[in-house]
Amino acid sequence: MQSKRRPLVAVMGNSAVPRGDARLTLAYDLGARLVESGYRVLCGGRGGIMEAVCRGAKETSHTFEGATVAVLPSGKTRDANPFVDVSIATGIGLSRNSIVAHGDAAIGLGGGAGTLSEMAYAWQFNRLLIGMRVEGWSGKLAGTRIDERIRFDGIDDDACFGASTADEALRILDERLPLYLERLPDPQWT
Repeated sequence: MQSKRRPLVAVMGNSAVPRGDARLTLAYDLGARLVESGYRVLCGGRGGIMEAVCRGAKETSHTFEGATVAVLPSGKTRDANPFVDVSIATGIGLSRNSIVAHGDAAIGLGGGAGTLSEMAYAWQFNRLLIGMRVEGWSGKLAGTRIDERIRFDGIDDDACFGASTADEALRILDERLPLYLERLPDPQWT
């Protein structure tokens, strides 16, 4: 029996967020909407935005085993938040940001320097990139090109697309991800 592969969407954001911060609600909603729309969630697996997005993904009635995947900086799988299904303990510290950025698409939500590095990697790896319009690096990069490179012929408006809500981010994903995946180069194999 062959099943359709679910695209893996990396969600990047602050590991520490004050209780009651609106970004946590947005992350929760984003996690639920991603799973409800047939995606898997990939993240760094720790707290804050990462825990909220995984919690949303696991608390929706559409959840499934393997809905949440974490690439941890530590060498211990137990360091993952309690809403992670698949925990990959790398032991490589912040270098794991480059692995997280290899999802089929990437969404930044808030974030400091770690999120900035993940978003920059996603851009360099030619991933569809969405920046949520909230405080942090995602809000600063939303609606902009990270640099002047032309990543794809035929995608003239390529940028870090901006979204203000989970539904807006899903609309961008649904409309644009097939176009990006179709054009995604893999120089190692060409």
